[in-house]
Amino acid sequence: MREARLTIAFDADDTLWHNENLFEEHHRKYCQLLAEYHDAETVESTLFRTEMRNLELYGYGVKSFTLSSIETAIKLTDGAIPAEELRRIIDFGKDMLAHPVELIEGAAEAVEALSRQHELILITKGDLRDQERKIAKSGLAPYFKHIEVVSNKNNEDYARLFRQHLIDPQSLVMVGNSLKSDILPILELGGTGVHIPYHLTWEHERVEAAPKHHSKFHEIASIKQLQDLIASL
Repeated sequence: MREARLTIAFDADDTLWHNENLFEEHHRKYCQLLAEYHDAETVESTLFRTEMRNLELYGYGVKSFTLSSIETAIKLTDGAIPAEELRRIIDFGKDMLAHPVELIEGAAEAVEALSRQHELILITKGDLRDQERKIAKSGLAPYFKHIEVVSNKNNEDYARLFRQHLIDPQSLVMVGNSLKSDILPILELGGTGVHIPYHLTWEHERVEAAPKHHSKFHEIASIKQLQDLIASL
């Protein structure tokens, strides 16, 4: 017997390709740049508060992160940071935007195989231009029936997308690395969530605990295990 056809939604960053490791490297270089002014803990905590304050204005992504990095550097140096060092922060951001797309091991194989039997959609948040670049460079776009770049991922955003594409959330499986953005909203809408943890998690995306006792929650260690899990649902 053929498996029942499912609608499977994928997150992109840190689910299909590496992303947070680039931000981690930026943080390392940024703290080194500001080391003569403040310790790394102060730099990191101040930058995070600036990012949270600016989310409503800038949204998510490298450009937002770079603007918040510049603002934080000016604040932490009382405006004394040289223009050359501000230029280096801008260059950090440009390097991130130009970085090659590095697929997570097994992602291409899983997406290609699942697309033969199921309908796939991609739902990712962040800067539109940067996300479009990564999607194109990934080579995975042809496997998705719909590709959506959204400014946020919450219940309302997902519900709107599902109405737009005539998708019943109760028959949908969402695959992602973020419990907060990819899994919990889907569970609340009645869908199935498959969590694939990434080894790095941005502080803003952290939650206290996974909903391990939820009947529609699943967690796997690698995307290589996804096909077997989908077959078992």
